[in-house]
Formats: sequence, C-alpha cells, structure tokens
Amino acid sequence: MRVWSVPLRTRFRGITVREGALVRGEAGWGEWSPFLEYDDEVAEPWLRCALEAAAGDWPAAVRDTVPVNVTVPAVGAERAHRIVSAGGCRTAKVKVAEPGQTLADDQARLEAVRDALGPSGRIRVDANGGWSVSDAVAALRVLEVASGGLEYAEQPSASVEELAEVRRRVDVPIAADESIRRAADPYRVRDLEAADVAVLKVQPLGGVRACLRIAEDIGLPVVVSSALETSVGIAAGLALAGALPELPFACGLATVQLLTDDVVDAPLLPVDGELPVRVPSIDLAALERLAAPPDRVAHWQARLAAVRGLGAVR
Repeated sequence: MRVWSVPLRTRFRGITVREGALVRGEAGWGEWSPFLEYDDEVAEPWLRCALEAAAGDWPAAVRDTVPVNVTVPAVGAERAHRIVSAGGCRTAKVKVAEPGQTLADDQARLEAVRDALGPSGRIRVDANGGWSVSDAVAALRVLEVASGGLEYAEQPSASVEELAEVRRRVDVPIAADESIRRAADPYRVRDLEAADVAVLKVQPLGGVRACLRIAEDIGLPVVVSSALETSVGIAAGLALAGALPELPFACGLATVQLLTDDVVDAPLLPVDGELPVRVPSIDLAALERLAAPPDRVAHWQARLAAVRGLGAVR
C-alpha cells in the first residue's frame, strides 16, 4: 500500500488536500480513498473497489471514450467562468447550496457558467442535499432561469422522501446520488419514483461489477461520477461508464482537473469533452513526490487493518 497526499486547486467538499492509498494486486493498482471522516463500515466498499481493480476484475468495455462534465466548485462567478472556459467540456456540473452562501451567489455562478459554455452547453447543479423541500422548489425555479435551462438537479434535498416531493413539484429532472450510495436500500429511489437519473460512484458502492448490478436493477439512466480521486480511481469509474449498455449523459469523471498533481504518468484529463477508457500507468517518481508523511501512513495502515477486521474483505 502506498499512501499519497495531493493538494486541491480550490477548496472542494470542505477540504484543501485529498488523501488516499493505492493498493497493488496481481493485475495492477487500485485506489482506496474514503474520505477521512468516514467510519470503517462506510470505508469497506471503497476497499472492495480497490481490490477489484488491483485484481483486474473489470468487465469488457462497449465504448472507447466517455463524455464528461467539468465540475465547478462553489466559487465566485469570475472563477467559475475561468474553470468552465479551461475545462474543455460542453457540460458543466455546478455546486450550489454551499453553507454560508446565498441563492444570489448560486445565481451569479450559473449565469457565469452559461456565459462560458454558450447557449448549446448543458448545465446541471448539485446541492448535496443542502435544501429543504420548499427551499429546493424555490431555488430551482430561480436557477432554471439563471442557467438558461437545467439538464437536472442532483440531490436537491437529503432524504428519498424529500427527493420524491421535490420531483413532483418542479419541472427540472432530479438525480439521486447520496440517496443511492448512502442508503441501506438504494432501490427506494426507484420504488418511490424519487429521481429521473441515478448517479453511481464506484468506490462508495463497492466496485464496477457491483455498480453494474445496481444500474441494471434500478431502471434509471445512469451518470457515473467520481469521488475526487486520482487517475487510478477515475479509471474505475471509466471502466463502469465504458461497460454500461447505454450512456445518455456526460459523466462526472473529469475531476482530476481539481487536483494539483497526480500519481500517474499520463493523467486522465478530458480532450474535447471526453475521457478514454483506459488504465493509466503509475508514475513511481510521482508516488515518491506525493508520499504522505509517516504519521499519515500509520493512520492508513491502522485503517486498513480495522476495515479488514470487519471480515468482508481479506
């Protein structure tokens, strides 16, 4: 196991440094990078995903490239415009409902993103469950106008029941993320007709094959998204997106752009709004350059032992 630490270009998800580990198996490397606040049970499926990758146990791809969106953190309007202009994508996913910010901040950010994309670009927003039902309904009406049209709104409210109510009250399609990956029963989104789109993340859901089973059973169009990984983790997302029978939306897998460095020799960065379905080669010099300090290595070694102690993985 090799532990790495990579600074972010801007604060995202409340952090400025991304930290994780690479595990090596018979077929190569897998990424294990559950966020630091996650407990052992939450971190366990992330490890299963890493071990699946290290064993080379991925299904065959049915496409060579995957369309992707640029991700816009909860930054000011000018910064958002620069991120989209430099992102090389025709779809933008924009963070909204950030604690400490206002709807006017979100509105200005979306107007800037629309200006950068032009009239033909697609915009989706992600609230990470940050709104109440009433706030979500009011905000989406404003942001639909500010954006010139929303492709969908991801996780506007926290619970599945709230998602279902928001979906009944707005015209914007609803995507479920946390209501799938953090739920005891990911299929309640389907059963309650709470979403139009399923957002799947390979690490939190236990790997590529586990996600393919969910995609088949949930009966919704799928968007594959990242968990803010290095290119090693992004390759797992691309393996899922590459294997899906249908892929109607751009995927949220261009997040290597948010990192200042990477652990591979050819990072997975979009070209003309697409990423190739491939496994990048580890850059051993980068692993040395980005190696976490000894106390953090000890933390991850202890964490690995604790997760293995749960008995689900060896």
